[in-house]
Amino acid sequence: GYDISCCTLCPRECGKDRTMSYGTCGCDDKIRAARSALHHWEEPCISGSNGSGTIFFSGCSLCCCFCQNKEISHEGFGTEISIEKLGACMLDLQEQGAHNINFVTGTHFTPWIIEAVKSVRDRLHIPLVWNSSGYETVKTIRSLKGIIDIYLPDFKYLSEAIAKEYSWAPDYPKYAEAAIIEMHRQV
Repeated sequence: GYDISCCTLCPRECGKDRTMSYGTCGCDDKIRAARSALHHWEEPCISGSNGSGTIFFSGCSLCCCFCQNKEISHEGFGTEISIEKLGACMLDLQEQGAHNINFVTGTHFTPWIIEAVKSVRDRLHIPLVWNSSGYETVKTIRSLKGIIDIYLPDFKYLSEAIAKEYSWAPDYPKYAEAAIIEMHRQV
């Protein structure tokens, strides 16, 4: 499994021991989710007529100053859930008629998400969507091979200077480009 005692899940590679403290993402070793519900406002091909079964995770490795989900991504709004509960949320959303399961900003919880998916895979019959800022490491995206069916990266910046100004991440273009190439290679 993944060693959470020196976190390198995102490009910030903060190296924090998330069993003892919070990473740059604002999270420790417990999954936090702010919302699990049908979501009708994604791209039409994702939302369809019934909605996307969206799970919004708390925290974020990018933390853009203009984030529309600031309470969730910057301020940690959400509830601690177990891997079992995350799996149950996926099955519940499927039962409600979701066209897919849509993981929003899940990078910093990747190993837990993978474990939850594997625990319900035999009962889950809809596609899985990875909805992220694109600020990912290739290693983390590779760990999702065979798990994620649809990648939905939100490519934010081509300019290092603008990425630094609005997200404190001048390396964003380099990481996002490499991650998106890996996403495309997989699917």
